[in-house]
Amino acid sequence: QVQLVESGGGLVQAGGSLRLSCAASGRIFRITAMGWYRQAPGKQRELVAGIASGGSINYTDSVKGRFTISRDNAKNTVYLQMNSLKPEDTGVYYCNTVGATALDYWGQGTQVTVSS
Repeated sequence: QVQLVESGGGLVQAGGSLRLSCAASGRIFRITAMGWYRQAPGKQRELVAGIASGGSINYTDSVKGRFTISRDNAKNTVYLQMNSLKPEDTGVYYCNTVGATALDYWGQGTQVTVSS
């Protein structure tokens, strides 16, 4: 079974930065599109950034120009560099395959709190 371990969250002031990491197990990681999801308080989980195995990248509009997703296939790790953080970026951040649903396995996530 795939295991996903997210880390790097914390409390930061608006305008600050954080770098999230996600360590994934599984031999198919290098051929799998991976994404970072955010679940804000009282809202549904949403995909904020995705990176394909070949490196193509997509972002949701609210994070474009501020967040950068990357991956290291040798380390089975995906990263999310978050700059110019805003209070509305607050939430629990998860990584998973692009297209993962509520029925799929999810890690514990990492909490990001941005104070104004």
